[in-house]
Amino acid sequence: MKVRRVWPARVGLGIVVLALSAIMAPVVSMAAPYAAMVVDARSGKVLHSRNADTRLHPASLTKMMTLYIAFEAVENGEISLDTKVKISRNAAAEPPSKLGLQSGQKIALRYLIRAAAIKSANDAATAIGEAIEGSEAAFARRMNRTAKALGMSNTTFKNAHGLTASGHLSTARDMTTMGRHMLYDYPDYYNLFSRRSTHAGIKAVNNTNRRLLDAYRGADGIKTGYTSAAGFNLVASAERGSKRVIATVFGGRSTATRNAKVAELLDLGFARSASHVALRKPAMPAYTGSSKGAGKTIRVATAVKKSLRPRLRPGSGEAPAAPAAVAQVTVDNQGTIVAAAEVIEHDIQSALLAAAGEDGLVLASVTPVPQAPPEPKVVTRVSTSGGRHWGINVGRYGSRYAAEKMLLKTALAEMSTLDGSLRKVVKNSRGFEANFMGMTKETADLACRRLQARQITCYTLGPS
Repeated sequence: MKVRRVWPARVGLGIVVLALSAIMAPVVSMAAPYAAMVVDARSGKVLHSRNADTRLHPASLTKMMTLYIAFEAVENGEISLDTKVKISRNAAAEPPSKLGLQSGQKIALRYLIRAAAIKSANDAATAIGEAIEGSEAAFARRMNRTAKALGMSNTTFKNAHGLTASGHLSTARDMTTMGRHMLYDYPDYYNLFSRRSTHAGIKAVNNTNRRLLDAYRGADGIKTGYTSAAGFNLVASAERGSKRVIATVFGGRSTATRNAKVAELLDLGFARSASHVALRKPAMPAYTGSSKGAGKTIRVATAVKKSLRPRLRPGSGEAPAAPAAVAQVTVDNQGTIVAAAEVIEHDIQSALLAAAGEDGLVLASVTPVPQAPPEPKVVTRVSTSGGRHWGINVGRYGSRYAAEKMLLKTALAEMSTLDGSLRKVVKNSRGFEANFMGMTKETADLACRRLQARQITCYTLGPS
């Protein structure tokens, strides 16, 4: 009777297993490091953390800072949502994900913001930075100044989009801080992050975070990120009842596993947070403005102490009021006055042009002022909103979710008149008001008439 020898086969199988193990080992070792943070958004209390202060690649979580500065610039009159931004060769050449912008193309800032927030478009993010600060390098410096002001002590930005760059690093703690400031510092813009899709000027784009938004009850943002060096990152926020939780994950293995981990962390946050917590919003940093105009001469209206014109002859009548005057001031990069001289302004229009930035926005005005009293004239920024102080209300609802759902449904049904408006839910003692804001009176009236024709409740909201 012959006995079959089977050990060579077993040895061969073992060799195959070892070979496969050797092949798979680098995949595991090359996985991005994991880090996480969970906080009660209302108070900032940390509910969970792991490797929260380890400096890692943030990927497109970076765009939260890009968008934060964009909102800051719009609110302070540096630029308008309707400003046409000329796309540079540098911005157009950014790798995907991208909107598909072309060098020399002009597009409204609002569409760049949508593309960066919803599609995570790298070309749009770079264009935003260049429009606000003149160059990507200058914008990165502003990002770092702002990060420091927000308390993001372990973050260094090198670009506006988050593609891997040497030294471009952040932490789960810092990005959670960024998300909390995004929520509370600019609440009128926050609804942008819950949109499943939007139109970005040249095409419609889908939200990179729509899977979590659809799958997790109460989720309404904020930002995803992925590179091979970073792994799958996400800063997520969700609200249930009186509770709001922010969870951050760095180093997810895939979109699905990252979302599952974030859902687990949000559940943990809701379980550990108290039902009733006093709201303690983070301190909003002081506005320092753009450095794009540093070193230039700016002019502000003021009164002259004496007229430099010849005196009138006796008996010729009353002396005319002193001519309009300006103080010619030169500032350095920190905004410190380094030179000043009083000059008579004979041409009001030239004064306005001198006070305008490169984007054509008038930053100061000059008006004739009397000779006495010699008190300075207060100068304010000229509004760039184009009279968009009106809005419409499409109903009151029992929950924030129901109000947001109605806003989305209405926006999709009436895109032509509501395009460019801001969806805003306002909570009061009677419920949750569903409003569209940032409209002109004519657009608000037209939108309401069209919605009422569709049997949708609507009334206009005037400037408050």
